[in-house]
Amino acid sequence: MDKPARSIVVVGDINHGKSSIIGRLLADTHSLPKGKLEQVEQACQKHSKPFEHAFLIDSLKDEQSQGLTIDTARIFFKTAKRRYIIIDTPGHIELLKNMITGASRADTALLVIDAKVGIQENTKRHGFLLSMLGIKQLTVLVNKMDLVSYGKDIFEGILKDYTAFLSGIGIKPLGFIPVSAKAGDMIVDRLVNLHWYNGHTVIETLEGLEKDADIEDKSFRMPVQDVYRFNGFQHNRSIIAGRIESGSIGLDEGIVFYPSGKRGIVKSIERFNLSNQVRAGAGLSIGLTFSEELNVQRGEIAAREGQAPPGVASRMRASLFWLGKEEMAKGKEYTFKLGTNRMPVELEAIKRIIDVSGSSLLQPQDIIKPYNVADCILKLTDPIAFDRADKITATSRFVIVDGWEISAGGIVLEALYDQGR
Repeated sequence: MDKPARSIVVVGDINHGKSSIIGRLLADTHSLPKGKLEQVEQACQKHSKPFEHAFLIDSLKDEQSQGLTIDTARIFFKTAKRRYIIIDTPGHIELLKNMITGASRADTALLVIDAKVGIQENTKRHGFLLSMLGIKQLTVLVNKMDLVSYGKDIFEGILKDYTAFLSGIGIKPLGFIPVSAKAGDMIVDRLVNLHWYNGHTVIETLEGLEKDADIEDKSFRMPVQDVYRFNGFQHNRSIIAGRIESGSIGLDEGIVFYPSGKRGIVKSIERFNLSNQVRAGAGLSIGLTFSEELNVQRGEIAAREGQAPPGVASRMRASLFWLGKEEMAKGKEYTFKLGTNRMPVELEAIKRIIDVSGSSLLQPQDIIKPYNVADCILKLTDPIAFDRADKITATSRFVIVDGWEISAGGIVLEALYDQGR
């Protein structure tokens, strides 16, 4: 059966070399469209510019050709072992909301630090955001080692300091890799400049990563993306479509939709251009039909009967990172988006505030300022279904929209069922 692609988000401060690393990775794994490398090299020569692998990403952003597709943020490529989606996110502080959007679908992260510049405030913000989004498989790439004469002491200093920071926010990184995207060290090839480093290269790390070991063993969750109704001459039927975020589902198994409580027995599992599917697991987009017609809505979450159900509540304790231009204030209505659900929400209370850049605890206030993290209570207009972040990450992640702008990303910590709790 075709396996889902591995989604990897690449983050890091501006000019730390994210695009160069991705370009080098594509070039050295021979994943570029035929002739693309030569085309960019010739363009650089024509304009008397030194070639950089970052130019490959810029050149590809408007193209879809020869098995490698790229839009403004996502690069699709494959090796002999698996398929990948590389999510390239902006590094500038003003574009952190774009990073949240990109990282929200990833299960693995590469965080890039410039060896010469070192750890910046945005480097800490990115680490905190990855923690809040529940991305546990994080590898740190210390790039531009060529600019510090491949100094082992520089690398080890960054490793020590950033490990301490990550430990303080609950992240244990998979490892640190010294790299030079410009020279090609430790991205795919193992060159002599970093002879003192005996760990994995970037591609070896990616190829060696296993999917979240228990993601298919967790309770089944599928946010409803849409319901397609077909009215035929001989029969009517509905297909309930969505992406499986965790667990698996098979024919003749019982499903409960939350928060409505509608129940049904799976009659068929539909996948594009595939027939006779008897089971489907996490990461796959599917359609389900049932033995009886079910009137369910976009935004509900499908769960399997007999497994732990999601929480259902209109109030929740959450941790969020505020990125709005203005402060988040009590009494103002925002839009809450979790999975495929959208609903009005208000900030009910603030329990504590953290200044991410300094990782310091601030005095609770009635507002949440830009670039601060808040442990808070949110109140929605109606109950929705969700999971706690420590149970199923994908169905605990949310964003908050202020007007037309994504202004916060966060995770649900617990459901709150009454005012006294």
